[in-house]
Amino acid sequence: MILYIILAIVLTIAIVWLIDKFVPNKLRPVVHIVLWAVIIALGYFTYMSVYEEIKFNEIKEERYAKAIEKLIDIRDSELAYKEVNGKFTKSYDSLIKFIETGKFTLTQRRDSSIVDEELTKRYGGVTTYKEIVLVDTLGYASVKDSLFKSSNRYKTMMNVPFAKEGTKFKLDAGYLTTSDTKIPVFEASVKKRKILHDQPNDLILKENQVISVEGVNGDAIKVGSMDEVKTIGNWPKTYGSNE
Repeated sequence: MILYIILAIVLTIAIVWLIDKFVPNKLRPVVHIVLWAVIIALGYFTYMSVYEEIKFNEIKEERYAKAIEKLIDIRDSELAYKEVNGKFTKSYDSLIKFIETGKFTLTQRRDSSIVDEELTKRYGGVTTYKEIVLVDTLGYASVKDSLFKSSNRYKTMMNVPFAKEGTKFKLDAGYLTTSDTKIPVFEASVKKRKILHDQPNDLILKENQVISVEGVNGDAIKVGSMDEVKTIGNWPKTYGSNE
């Protein structure tokens, strides 16, 4: 579009020059006024199209940053939930309750040795030892204090910022089976369109097709995956840690 407008401006200037050469003198003032009005209008539209995209990128980056902050909180909460429960959850209610009541077990690993009875018998009664690792429980730590300290932002981490009221990040959890082993997975996501719902549709469509190491690729911002064993986000590190 911008290239077409620039081409039109150049073409209009060329027409002005031709008119100046071939149009009768008494008609030139009127024709000049009309053509310069066209040039000014096209210049304005060119400026606005560029400005609109610059403004869109500023808004997009601000909104993505806030959404990603919440996705990081969701991911950290899910990882804590899995550490204690051995699986992820697709329920925000369960996640919030866990944050408020859950506790991490604080442990200490230490090496030790015990008599290996089987080898002792095999060696005719000669006492033989084997190395083992002992895990001692030292105490417990609150999940809320560990992840959020005095902040209560976890209570609203499911709400998508700048989206229409009531819009929440989609949350799913389950298992992938690999070599007969069930591996817990989760995914939290939101469509870009929901974050940018009040922006020009043509710019949203263009943003949904982004493929760049400096951008959020695809039509959604997400962390984790229901198709792969991973807990990273699909945003570049300029927005915050994606691991």
